[in-house]
Amino acid sequence: MEVKQVNVKQGRYRQLWQHFLQENDVHGFSDADLAAIDTTCLWFDDQGELIATGSVAGQVLKYLAISAHHREGGAFFNTVVSHLTELAAQRGHFHLFVFTKPQYVTSFTHVGFALLAQTPQAALLETGMPTIKDYLSQIKQPAPSQGQVAAIVMNANPFTRGHRYLVEQAANQSALVYLFVVSNDVSLFKTRERKELVAAGVSDLSNVVVVDGGDYQISPATFPAYFLKSDQEIGDYQAHLDAQLFATQIAPALKITARYVGTEPHSMTTANYNRALAEVFAPQVKLHVIERCQDQAGVVISATRVRQAIKDGKLARVQDDLPPTTFAFIQEHLASLQARITTQQKEGF
Repeated sequence: MEVKQVNVKQGRYRQLWQHFLQENDVHGFSDADLAAIDTTCLWFDDQGELIATGSVAGQVLKYLAISAHHREGGAFFNTVVSHLTELAAQRGHFHLFVFTKPQYVTSFTHVGFALLAQTPQAALLETGMPTIKDYLSQIKQPAPSQGQVAAIVMNANPFTRGHRYLVEQAANQSALVYLFVVSNDVSLFKTRERKELVAAGVSDLSNVVVVDGGDYQISPATFPAYFLKSDQEIGDYQAHLDAQLFATQIAPALKITARYVGTEPHSMTTANYNRALAEVFAPQVKLHVIERCQDQAGVVISATRVRQAIKDGKLARVQDDLPPTTFAFIQEHLASLQARITTQQKEGF
């Protein structure tokens, strides 16, 4: 048997690799999924036949498939996963995730992965340290008080008065609000910047705790969907798995009984996501859908409009949409933000 470490984004192995995956019911090869791959391994038998493959993409194992006649007993599966885990460790990743079909959950638990969330379409598992229990244990938990404990999850790219309005509604109706800031650096504003702007923008709200979303707020940026067959299926799968993870792992640990979201009348994706949250959360976690904040002209305040103003260098037109702390940050860093926009456009983001 021979193992080859290859680049499947281009080169002579791409067609062989893709055909093998399609034969094993893996059909998604989007640019985003492929771009995330750091390295891919191919296993060949003594006759030169491709019998297995797997890829490492940051903290995620993906595109893992084994030919049918090599699946029995699980020993070869263990070999493949162990090899990929070692490759990830060499790249400094000791905490790994895998998104897979439910029928493969048992195979992964046998090689040390722990199930985090599962829906009829997909499952999320992790291995290594720190675990989700470690993540939850380091979140600041104020002394218990009477009243509702709520949560908000936001990207805040950047934090606007619209975000602030949603937080205020939750804070006014709750004894405590956990405000999770999604951690990924594919946004215009980096994770550290977004978290700092959120913290500054709610610093006067004493019952709001700003929390780093860590590895446990699922987003398309981190979410391989290559084994699903349609965009609608992908969006539905992401939403339901994210909701399951929150409802079964995060909410019970932090005693969260409510989650606040904003409406998005022009986005079918957000509407479907909110519907998935409501379906999964009931009855343990109540979903509050808040009408989005509007400016004096009746236009919804949005981070999209702010990013466009940054690109155009027209900050005055969105000054009223922003807390003073966010506006001051943008003014100070306008040139670097515009440079990032140019870079992202060149790279296809």
